[in-house]
Amino acid sequence: MTVTYSSKVANATFFGFHRLLLRWKGSIYKLLYREFIVFATLYTAISVLYRFFLTGSQKRFFEKLSIYCDKYAEQIPVTFVLGFYVTLVVNRWWNQFVNLPWPDRLMFLISSCVQGRDEYGRLLRRTLMRYVNLTSLLIFRSVSTAVYKRFPTMDHVVG
Repeated sequence: MTVTYSSKVANATFFGFHRLLLRWKGSIYKLLYREFIVFATLYTAISVLYRFFLTGSQKRFFEKLSIYCDKYAEQIPVTFVLGFYVTLVVNRWWNQFVNLPWPDRLMFLISSCVQGRDEYGRLLRRTLMRYVNLTSLLIFRSVSTAVYKRFPTMDHVVG
């Protein structure tokens, strides 16, 4: 389930942003806390068993078993998996960047479709571009903290 925090991010301060990470609904912690508890419990149990209950020969056998498992863990190409993950993240970021509504693209489209060199055509193109800039401002205001600080209320937008 996707949970949006756009309005919270726009109002967040630099030092108050960590509170957004701790929100329970849709949080990464909610997704991973069970696995982390199981991992921490098993790691503690194995560590206590190794340190306090195993004899010297049993410790050596455990160390050999650990080296054997590590040898097979090296066969998994971690750099390949990490590279695939980074490529996926960068592609998602690039797709978001490409899909940003740039006002100049619409300006070219409006100037080519709205004909006329008279006053009415010029005012119509100017009014349409003002609406485009207003919609861009409203979108960026809900996403960007810097834009929200520059235009905190609708009176600032009108001004």
